[in-house]
Amino acid sequence: MKGNLAILPALALTLAGCSENWSAEEKRIINSDTDILHVYTIDNPEETQVLRSKSEDFSTQMLRSDEYRLLAAKMVATVTDPSQDGVGIAGPQVGILRRIVAVQRFDKEGEPFEVYPNICITQHYGDTVPGPEGCLSVPGRCGDVSRWQDIEIRYRNPDTLEDTTERVTGFTAVIFQHECDHLQGILYIDR
Repeated sequence: MKGNLAILPALALTLAGCSENWSAEEKRIINSDTDILHVYTIDNPEETQVLRSKSEDFSTQMLRSDEYRLLAAKMVATVTDPSQDGVGIAGPQVGILRRIVAVQRFDKEGEPFEVYPNICITQHYGDTVPGPEGCLSVPGRCGDVSRWQDIEIRYRNPDTLEDTTERVTGFTAVIFQHECDHLQGILYIDR
């Protein structure tokens, strides 16, 4: 029980970050001395509490900050690090309960990783199709999940600060659905 109590202040600070500004815990995570962020897993009960929590939007002030740019860069560095080698990552997976995902865009030339703040899925088209999924936060496991192959996403462009809508298909659409689930505290094993 003592171990669980030790994480409560950090979790409280993380959850308290659901405001117009960065919380102290969010700043601590983002400004850590490492380029690669720690990935939260279900193997740790305290981290599971964060993974099962809902995320909040970024304020405009936060999107204009150095912390946002550093968080975005570190999320991409983390998901592309050979120790992880993923195709997407969401804020809760690195202890940040904000609506942010980094996704590899297999539907674009060069298959770049791109970061999407305040993202949500606004529409889906057609039928769902089952396919294999795994997760950096659920190590050593995989399973089939039914997902739409054609979706519409909306996010806040961090450069223009305008809401942007985009239609995404194929495997990239599956990645977006998986990562957006994380923002609701949902893991693929729930599906």
